[in-house]
Amino acid sequence: WAGLMCAKLPRRKRVSAGSCLLGSAMVLVSAMGRLMKQVICVSLGASEQDYEFDTEFLDQPFHIRRIGTDGDDTAAWEQLQRLQSRCDAIAVGMVPDSYEVGGRNFVDERTRRLTGVVTRVPVSTGSRLRNLLQCRAVRHVQRSLVNYFNNNRVLFLSGIANYPLAATLAEYTPNLRFADAILQAGVPKLLTSLRALELYALGQHSLNRYTPEMVRERLPTLSLVQKRLISKAMGDAHVVVGTIADIIGFGSARSLEGKTLISSMVTDADVERLREMKVNLVIDVTPQLFGRVVGLSVIEAMILAASSVPADQLSSEDIYEIIRELDIEPRLIHPTGEFKLIRRFAFVVHPLSQEYIRNVTPIPKKLAVRPLMDTLEKGFAYAPPMVYTEVSGIRSPTGAEAEGWLITVGGTPKEMLSHSPEFTYRRLLAAAKMAEKLGAQIMGLGAFTKVVGDAGITVARRATIPITTGNSYSASGALWAATDAMRRLKLVDEPEEGKRVKARTMVVGATGSIGSVSARLMAMAFDEVVIAARDERRLRKLQASILEDTPDAKVTWTTDPDAYLADMDMIVTSTSGAGKKILDIMKVKPGCVITDVARPLDLPASEVAKRPDVLVVESGEIELPGDLQMRSIKLPKNVVFACMAETIALALEGRFEVFTIGRNTEWEKVKEIYKLGLMHGMKLAAISGVNGVYSDQDLQQIRKRAIEARKTWRPQ
Repeated sequence: WAGLMCAKLPRRKRVSAGSCLLGSAMVLVSAMGRLMKQVICVSLGASEQDYEFDTEFLDQPFHIRRIGTDGDDTAAWEQLQRLQSRCDAIAVGMVPDSYEVGGRNFVDERTRRLTGVVTRVPVSTGSRLRNLLQCRAVRHVQRSLVNYFNNNRVLFLSGIANYPLAATLAEYTPNLRFADAILQAGVPKLLTSLRALELYALGQHSLNRYTPEMVRERLPTLSLVQKRLISKAMGDAHVVVGTIADIIGFGSARSLEGKTLISSMVTDADVERLREMKVNLVIDVTPQLFGRVVGLSVIEAMILAASSVPADQLSSEDIYEIIRELDIEPRLIHPTGEFKLIRRFAFVVHPLSQEYIRNVTPIPKKLAVRPLMDTLEKGFAYAPPMVYTEVSGIRSPTGAEAEGWLITVGGTPKEMLSHSPEFTYRRLLAAAKMAEKLGAQIMGLGAFTKVVGDAGITVARRATIPITTGNSYSASGALWAATDAMRRLKLVDEPEEGKRVKARTMVVGATGSIGSVSARLMAMAFDEVVIAARDERRLRKLQASILEDTPDAKVTWTTDPDAYLADMDMIVTSTSGAGKKILDIMKVKPGCVITDVARPLDLPASEVAKRPDVLVVESGEIELPGDLQMRSIKLPKNVVFACMAETIALALEGRFEVFTIGRNTEWEKVKEIYKLGLMHGMKLAAISGVNGVYSDQDLQQIRKRAIEARKTWRPQ
């Protein structure tokens, strides 16, 4: 019996045979006689919240009683001394916990005095259970809501009291801020790292031990300025951790709207207050095991009473096993009734020419002469990154939302090419650090920043947040736009089902990242593909690779694209020419569809204007779901570049990972991001050219001119 009953003790440590026999006998009497366990909670909280009830816990009957002393330490001490002989365990509520910070243990003297009077039965403040449930709650939400805490800005009203939770959150985000110095010592400054918190905790403990009471009482109390600091820190945070009373006391509708809170013992009245403040999510680590809010000190005391084991012999591992056995999960409360799953991204942009610089600087037109603009262009290349605009209003049909920032680095393509790749890497890494501090969970590289050097590989390796170039969606969008444009022009016959389109196509810049994927896609969809670039060796290698994947394709390579222009029905340009002339548009067949994926454009407006019988599409821009709010990027409402759309799609999905980098874009990722975009409500935007969106009437005019021009056109 002794061995059998020892095995059935609720998740306790194995002890000596004598202790096991004694403990087993106590449990046996309880099981046979159904003796009711008595747990009393003496709390410094309000007496108006007292309760008394009977319940079952760990297969044993319990009688629970709470006695509040309204903040009276003496009354609490007297109750603890008197009542310990009438119960199986004591809970002490609403007192500062003992805490462990950076490997050092600290005990609050007030708590030590109250718990020290209890000598006959186990006593608990709930600190061990609280730490375990907090960490379990964070991991549960991180898992169930898919990377929810990644790079969140988190404010702890007390980091000392929540150090294990802070250490757990540090696994997912470096953006931790602690208000201990403001609230405890009156110092108007947030602590910004776990190490700073550890040093502060040691100093604060020494202050409490060695500073006379009268000196401590003269330490600065919270001034209006300090209260505003706390309110501002709440407003800047994505997640706020603290007691619910402190959060509500310091918070407001302005500072808490849309926030996630981590707290405990959240009542219905608290939820109503938080609803008025429009809080998004409350993670209550205190489970409602008994149909009501009961303090963690009470639940831990019940575990101690049920185990019949001295508190110092019941380990945290034993308590955690009981938590798992009871399947205790945090309460996820949505005060407004609607949960917003908001993801955050950053996207890097840069000026493409001196004209872009002139548009964002207050330079009078008459002063914008070449010498001044050349100087400004060089100076802008050395400018630190800055936020060009905030982005909001993106809402997927799945319910996920995205918000973010466009961060600009100052170099034009000309300036980037005039420096070593390391020059641009340093600026992109500075942008990544800025994005991380803002709370972005992934960053995309736009325009020429994804071309420089090794096309994002070095930046992704050295940055502290995931990086993507967006090339997978750019390739998909380019072909999406070109195919749609060709269909609407109706100058090429519709293919039979399962057959290739009877058309000849060319990719200029085919050995690049987007160009190579475009060539692979076109080899699957069209009768013939010509791949053009400057490097013959790389062209041969690409041709062999395409034919290996698509053996029945017809693929030709050339280093002289102009020689083939007259026969092409579709051309995709994807070079890094940075404004150099890529092809002679006068040699292109009337009615040809040219998709210009390059940034800066391979075909400037002056070239496009020469051929009104040719359709030139500025790649495939993507229309986003929702009501996009941001500063203009010279695209129609809700429309963004495909590379930016890739960053947003990954954010909406919670895929905070390095997705597309380097010059070899993977076909599988092109398909994956295309499907991901469709799932989140993204679609091909209206086809745009250098002069804006093409209307149906514009397309009909191009078609009409092309048909007429073909009657007399001869290749040049």
